[in-house]
Amino acid sequence: MRKNIFATLLLLISLTANAQMRIDASTPLKKLVNAEQAIYYLYVDTVDEQKAVENAIRGMLEKLDPHSTYSTPKEVESMKEPLEGSFEGIGVQFNMIEDTLIVIQPTMNGPSEKVGIVAGDRIVTVNNTSIAGVKMDRSNIMKRLRGKKGTKVKLGVLRRGVDGLLTFVVTRDKIPVKSIDAFYMIRPEIGYIRIGNFGATTHEEFMEAAKNLQNQGMKRLIIDLQDNGGGYLQAAAMISNEFLEYDDMIVYTEGRTVKKQEFRAQGNGRLKDIPIVILINEFTASASEIVSGAMQDQDRGLVVGRRSFGKGLVQRPLEFDDGSMIRLTIAHYYTPTGRCIQKPYKKGQLKEYEMDLENRLKHGELTNPDSIHFADSLKYLTLKKQRTVYGGGGIMPDYFVPLDTMQYTRFHRQIAAKSILMNAVLRFIDDNRKDLKKEFTTFEDFNRRYEVPKSLIDNIVAEAEKQNVRPKDDEELQRTIPYMSTQLKAIIARDIWDMSEYFTIINEQNHIVQKALEVIQN
Repeated sequence: MRKNIFATLLLLISLTANAQMRIDASTPLKKLVNAEQAIYYLYVDTVDEQKAVENAIRGMLEKLDPHSTYSTPKEVESMKEPLEGSFEGIGVQFNMIEDTLIVIQPTMNGPSEKVGIVAGDRIVTVNNTSIAGVKMDRSNIMKRLRGKKGTKVKLGVLRRGVDGLLTFVVTRDKIPVKSIDAFYMIRPEIGYIRIGNFGATTHEEFMEAAKNLQNQGMKRLIIDLQDNGGGYLQAAAMISNEFLEYDDMIVYTEGRTVKKQEFRAQGNGRLKDIPIVILINEFTASASEIVSGAMQDQDRGLVVGRRSFGKGLVQRPLEFDDGSMIRLTIAHYYTPTGRCIQKPYKKGQLKEYEMDLENRLKHGELTNPDSIHFADSLKYLTLKKQRTVYGGGGIMPDYFVPLDTMQYTRFHRQIAAKSILMNAVLRFIDDNRKDLKKEFTTFEDFNRRYEVPKSLIDNIVAEAEKQNVRPKDDEELQRTIPYMSTQLKAIIARDIWDMSEYFTIINEQNHIVQKALEVIQN
């Protein structure tokens, strides 16, 4: 086809010389193809054809809805990873401190643990190439550490108390990516499970966590979907199924060319008798809204928090041969009562759409329930108890919890944004890991007795001063210290144990979690 078009263009050039060219555009598709060919063959400068086509695709999608997107092969790969439940690599959690990779902990039974890499190790070379002190970005380091299952990578490691460079040859393997961030007994008989996203293994992970908690005496459950941006619809439907009766509607989808598709409970749920409360906030979206909407509409659980994001568009992935992908919106999600989850938008107005959360804050919706108003046309009744719920985009909670704008002081936000806090606590953990593990053999003992030392707080304030970040006055500093100390203690617990221990500490200062405890206990 290209040869034919090229010949046509050459003929046209020779016939028209300086005259204006006309290109056959009998169909929109032909017009697009011919325009691309004309640019490729006739434009005055060299053109990156791949980039030109990608820009054309993005241009078309930008004029549609906010969630129809084009992704390069590299972007597709990074998108799939947290949803597919695994990647291939060496299996370590790490942080960067002053251009040095420090292992927080190796994955249990993973390839690094098997060869003897331990928490606190500094990986300074990969296949004899230095990665420490050379200003290499995190993505480049990860690219060197990851690779196909079965391939080997040689690591140079510095270890405290050991002279010289240790060498480990690690055979890469599949490394699981967990979508359950945390689970633990938050109070006697009350379990807590936080879902980070909805991926291929989420249902299996969720049920393992629920079984573990039931073995510890769980009789009620808090499901935390705060900041959960969604994922696979099927995973959301499978988790919802565990709580609902046979034939209860979970969600349905419908579009211009896509017939209505219903997702209903099969009646084989294993948690149908467990009272639940769902936690949401303004960053809860998509698949998370399917779960919270289904539980609310079916009067199966109460929803606590703030109105969710409002992402109710179904995207179909359309893959190209080179690994790139279009995610094209083909339908809307609807809750069992018929509420459309998608918040309003204007086609092609992406910036306006992205400003929605900021506008909510300005209008007072995130901080004051009296600022939230719904038209009568947006009222719906739940299916069993006939309670009033609201449409218009997102899920409105049954119990509103305002955003506490005073909890994070301006000073706290600044030291967090500049990584002053994180860098200081990571250095502290690195210096004190061995002593902390020796003194606190269990998390329970740590949680009960440990207090963040004043020296760590002083170091953070001093480092902030060096970077011209200062509290407005002593009152702001004193208001900053309590929550910052909780955050520091939680980060220390996470690095010594895991994420469940982190949330055990931090949730005691989370207003939505605390409201949920009040609701579920009553």
